[in-house]
Amino acid sequence: MPLKTTHKKSSHTTSSTAKAAASPIFQAIEKLQGERPWGSFLDAGTGRKSVEWICGLDTERWTAVTASNQMATTVKKAAGTARRRQDRIMVGNWMSEQLLFGERFDTVLLDYFIGAIEGFAPYWQDRALHRLRPHVGERLYLVGVEPYVMTEPKTESDRIVREIGRLRDACLLLAGNRPYREYPSSWVMRHLGIAGFRVLDVRYFPIHYRERFVNGQLDLCLRQLSHFNDDSLAKAMHQKIEALRETAQPLARSKEGLRHGADYLIAAELMADRHRSLPDAAGTPQSVPSGP
Repeated sequence: MPLKTTHKKSSHTTSSTAKAAASPIFQAIEKLQGERPWGSFLDAGTGRKSVEWICGLDTERWTAVTASNQMATTVKKAAGTARRRQDRIMVGNWMSEQLLFGERFDTVLLDYFIGAIEGFAPYWQDRALHRLRPHVGERLYLVGVEPYVMTEPKTESDRIVREIGRLRDACLLLAGNRPYREYPSSWVMRHLGIAGFRVLDVRYFPIHYRERFVNGQLDLCLRQLSHFNDDSLAKAMHQKIEALRETAQPLARSKEGLRHGADYLIAAELMADRHRSLPDAAGTPQSVPSGP
């Protein structure tokens, strides 16, 4: 099947009232899946929204993995009574070769997985897709967001979103924590090829950030301040956070919201070993990547 690239006209809106089932990205995955059965399902980097969506699918069983005990508790609550006896929520790090050793799933979801790796397994992004390949039986769906912290702003919305991202990352670093590190779709597609996947479809979803994004990111900044070593710096940063909130909220409340960047969805399947030509560090054949 040839690679398809689609720019969706409907935008992804971060709204506090949005249901997981109404997510344009999850809807797009359902359309791409078509009549193909979901079978056994792996949510490799689970979260509240993804598990709520998966609970509504006709799966044989599902396994949700997170590296965070706190997220595991959130996911258990989100799944509620929809979680069946055969469904599992696990806490583990994909750097461990023992995690789900020998298990394969018909459908695998990586929902903002690559960008979150930095917080749990830094400098391991290039190995993540190799690690997950043995667990993919039929289809892999990968969701990410195009990096926006380093982009040059062209509009006021661009400038504000970039400033929020930079302020968040600065606060996390000053508090001794690691910020997420997003990767562009072009990087992901290259590494899917190297890991032995064939990209089937790519879709983009323009983002209109709302108050939930603004307050969520800036409240995260506030929670870091108590970990600063310099009280005067923490005080100045607090003022900066609230000034940025005051600037951002009117645009976030507007009809267009803070329009900036895009989420992306990549659908992929396993490539036959005979088509993989380059050996990786472990001696496993790889494909020669094509495209960007």
